[in-house]
Amino acid sequence: MGSKGGGAAEMRAAEMEKMSVDQLKMVEEQCDGEVKLLQDGINNIRTALSRLDIASTSLHQLSLRPQGKKMLVPLTASLYAPATLDDSHNLLVDIGTGYFVQKTMSEGKDYVLRKINLLKSNYDQLLEVYFLSSISQKSATVQMTCFVVTE
Repeated sequence: MGSKGGGAAEMRAAEMEKMSVDQLKMVEEQCDGEVKLLQDGINNIRTALSRLDIASTSLHQLSLRPQGKKMLVPLTASLYAPATLDDSHNLLVDIGTGYFVQKTMSEGKDYVLRKINLLKSNYDQLLEVYFLSSISQKSATVQMTCFVVTE
């Protein structure tokens, strides 16, 4: 007797053999949608990781600047205001949804590092789901079944 996983795969294949071409196309579209959601999640995490890497580099550079140093502070992506560095040991950290918390430089660096590690962990898990899950396999199976049925 086969393993449970093999039996389930055989059962799914048997169910697919009974489906019409329209039903198979719907299953293919559903699988493609799931794959696209996973790809979007992967891209969002990459973007967030890139921003956090920039923040980490910026914190390091800020910690090297002397007190009283003149600099341009970004207000938006394209608008900067002149400022003078008053205290490089304390900073405001954006913790999300418009909330800022005052932290020391070392606490700020630690916060960014923890966020980077969390996102990398989520990224690795999402990649594992994307590559090892049956979504990609289901999509390929449905495409092959549609190809065989239409010939």
